[in-house]
Amino acid sequence: MFFEKLKSEIVSHLSYFIGSGTDAFVVDPRRDCQVYVDIAKREGMNVRQIFETHRNEDYIIGSRELADLTGAEVYHGPWPEFKYGKVVGDGQEFKVGKLRVTALHTPGHTPGDISIAVVDTAVGDETILVCTGDTLFVNDTGRTDFGGPEKRRGWSESLYDSIFKKLLPLGDQVILCPAHGSGSVCGGKIADREQSTIGLERLMNPVLRLGREEFVRYKVDEHHLYAPYFSEMEVFNVEGAPPVGCGPNPPALTPGEFKEKWEEGAVILDTRPPPSFGAGHIEDSYSLALQRLGLIGWVLPLDTPILLVMSSQGHLDFVTSNLARIGYDNVLGYMAGTIVNWYKKGLPVEKLEMMTVSELKGNLDGGGDWLVLDVRSHEEWDEGNIEGAMHIYVGLLDKRLDEVSQDRPVAVICKSGTRSGFASSILMRAGWSNIHNVLGGMEAWKNLGYPLTDH
Repeated sequence: MFFEKLKSEIVSHLSYFIGSGTDAFVVDPRRDCQVYVDIAKREGMNVRQIFETHRNEDYIIGSRELADLTGAEVYHGPWPEFKYGKVVGDGQEFKVGKLRVTALHTPGHTPGDISIAVVDTAVGDETILVCTGDTLFVNDTGRTDFGGPEKRRGWSESLYDSIFKKLLPLGDQVILCPAHGSGSVCGGKIADREQSTIGLERLMNPVLRLGREEFVRYKVDEHHLYAPYFSEMEVFNVEGAPPVGCGPNPPALTPGEFKEKWEEGAVILDTRPPPSFGAGHIEDSYSLALQRLGLIGWVLPLDTPILLVMSSQGHLDFVTSNLARIGYDNVLGYMAGTIVNWYKKGLPVEKLEMMTVSELKGNLDGGGDWLVLDVRSHEEWDEGNIEGAMHIYVGLLDKRLDEVSQDRPVAVICKSGTRSGFASSILMRAGWSNIHNVLGGMEAWKNLGYPLTDH
């Protein structure tokens, strides 16, 4: 049996290439799907089946293009009505070399979710692993809110039944292969590890220790966020996204060329670390550290022309591939030779003030009229925050600017200083001044033992 897990970083998406002999299948392929063809060639295998565990909301799937490249058949659940592939039956089996692969209907996250259970008949008749999509995660379960408030209880009940009647009975030995890891918005508290088993989840997953009614109430009351770009992902994934082939290849631009496209209306994404952005950046740039690129889905339409500023040209493939995975195909180019070339031409730059948590604490203790703007998630906020701080999740800030005072100095804080850098750039683009990004964020605040409140 051959097994390889692939991770797409900014949405923490996990996909799987699994095979035996010369046959293989892929579960939840990402949009830039040439990687699966390359694995097949490397291992001397043919991709026969492609399984979509559900209609994804946070990234574009690559099933249709991968099917065109390999001749494989695409299988998915009974909801929604996909424009390609086939609906797989509950319990339908496939022979992949010496593997017995079974599709299980596991609705809950959506009504059409499926899981893929794998038996390696070369060594026995017990299930070895199960690809659970967004039904069961490490330390968490899938969100149930995509159908709206009126359907949330019914979907939560279905999720409980899928987990307890379909997945847990597979056996404690079964390796868990979910579609997302920590950092995904498809779960609220996914653990910061990607290895688990059904048995470990039965013992350690706090949601699975709840009774049925407690579980349902918990899922109904969960707070999740819905980024604006999700609705477009849903359409792409039902109808099939435009192919990307070998991936985006935007041109390198001189400062003059870059400036011309910027003045024509392109938006600049600056992916350098927050301190570098703060020291000097091009006016109206968004500060988006590499691991937080997905946040752009909260503020920009997919057809927005984009220009890139990076700390290294070696980051180009990472940035463009991850942007394409969430539908941003309109990258017009990048600053060749980094922003240093812009500086050398004497072109104008802006600065973003930065401060340490010690400086923030001193300013607050000194009685200054500071506004602390905390842009972390609701879950992080609830775990402890600075007394008197204002809480607006970074993804919602662009729509709630009128709540933020322009008459006070603002200290923007998150966990470590990356999301707060993005939030600070949103405020600067909107005309705010006297903005300070707090480096080290709440992690540094806690490490120094500064006081917290939970309300």
